[in-house]
Amino acid sequence: MISTDDIIKIASYFSIIAHTPGRLRVRVNPKITQNAGNISLSDIEDLPKKIDGIINIKINKIIASVTITYDPNIFKPKLWEDLVKNENLEELSILINKLAKEVI
Repeated sequence: MISTDDIIKIASYFSIIAHTPGRLRVRVNPKITQNAGNISLSDIEDLPKKIDGIINIKINKIIASVTITYDPNIFKPKLWEDLVKNENLEELSILINKLAKEVI
């Protein structure tokens, strides 16, 4: 199971490549593999099943990128940018916990 803190930790390894409302593409720092602990790729790919508003997560291991398709009416685009920049994390934690489909 992946927690809100895990999501914030994972996002700290992201840098935004392209972002339009509803679609975020990020580069993933290779150091994530050393520091992600027991979080697996399938945990990340399963997030759309666990959190309302996240539609799809596609991981491209070859070029180390992740594409996240989301509902911009639920997750405001600025919140994604805040997540990647490690800003306004309290607001993000509250939102993620509110949207969780199961207890995280």
